[in-house]
Amino acid sequence: MTVAVVTGANSGIGRQTAVDLAAKGWTVFGTMRSLEKGEKLAAKAAAAGVEVTPVVCDVTDTESVNAAIAEVEAVAGGIDVLVNNAGVGGNGVVEETPLEDYLSVFDVNVVGVVRCIQAALPGMRERGSGTIVNVSSIAGRIAALAQSPYVASKWALEGLSEGFAQEVAAFGIRVVIIEPGVVRTAIMAKNVDAPDSSGAYETAYRRLFAFYAAGLETPGLPTEVADVIHEAATTDEPKLRWTCGWGGPELSGNRSSFTDEEWVALGAIEDDAEYLARFSELFNLDIT
Repeated sequence: MTVAVVTGANSGIGRQTAVDLAAKGWTVFGTMRSLEKGEKLAAKAAAAGVEVTPVVCDVTDTESVNAAIAEVEAVAGGIDVLVNNAGVGGNGVVEETPLEDYLSVFDVNVVGVVRCIQAALPGMRERGSGTIVNVSSIAGRIAALAQSPYVASKWALEGLSEGFAQEVAAFGIRVVIIEPGVVRTAIMAKNVDAPDSSGAYETAYRRLFAFYAAGLETPGLPTEVADVIHEAATTDEPKLRWTCGWGGPELSGNRSSFTDEEWVALGAIEDDAEYLARFSELFNLDIT
C-alpha cells in the first residue's frame, strides 16, 4: 500500500491530487492549516467514494510540519510519496514589490518545501526508498512578466530540487519537479492584484493579465496535474521534470530555441499587438 502526503490539500491541485491518488488505492493524508478548511476535500472524497485523512499542517511553521509528518508516520508506518503542493502566488514588478512580499512567498514556496522534506526524508532514507514531488510552475522555467516574487520563488525551488535530486539519488529516493502551465484553480481567481504604485509598469501588468486570460479560455485541469503526479511517482522510466497544463509544453520547450537577448528585447516592444504577435512567434503559443 502506497502512503502519500499531499500538502495544501484543501483546494485546487492539492485537493484533486489527494482524491485521485486515493481513488488509485493509495492511503492519502491531505494537509491543511486547519481542519475547518477541509470541508471541500471531505465532500470531494466522499463523492469519489474514497477517504483522505486530513492532517493539520502549516508549512510556514516548523513545529507544525514536524508534528504532521510524525503523526502520519505513527499512523501509517512511513511515507512513500511526499507531494509538496502548498504554494501561494505573488504579482509585482521588482521596483514596486514590498520586501515582505518576497519573504512571505519564499516562506511558503521554498522554505515550506524544505521544512516538509527535512521532516519526511529521514524515514525515506532509512527505508532506502521514496518519492518527493515538488510542485513548481512553468514560471520556474520562464520568468513570467510582472510576477517577480512568484517567479523568484519557483526558480529557487527548481534549483533546490535539481541539487536535491542528486543528493538523495544514492539512497534510492526519487525527486520529481512538476511544472504546470495555466490550470483552472481557485488561486487563479485570487491572483488579480498588482501593486502598480508608480504607474510606470501598467503595460507589464496589462500583458501579465492578458497572458492568463488567454490561458483561462482553455486551461489545464487539476485532474491533468494529478495524473501527471501519479505517473511521475510510479513510472519505470523516471525523469526529473514533468510539464503539463495550458502553455506548459510550449513555454518550456521553446524557450531554448531563442536567445536571452531576444527574450529581453520582447520587453522593449511598445505596441501590444506587436508584443503579442512576437510572443506567439517565439513560443508557438497563441495569446492574441
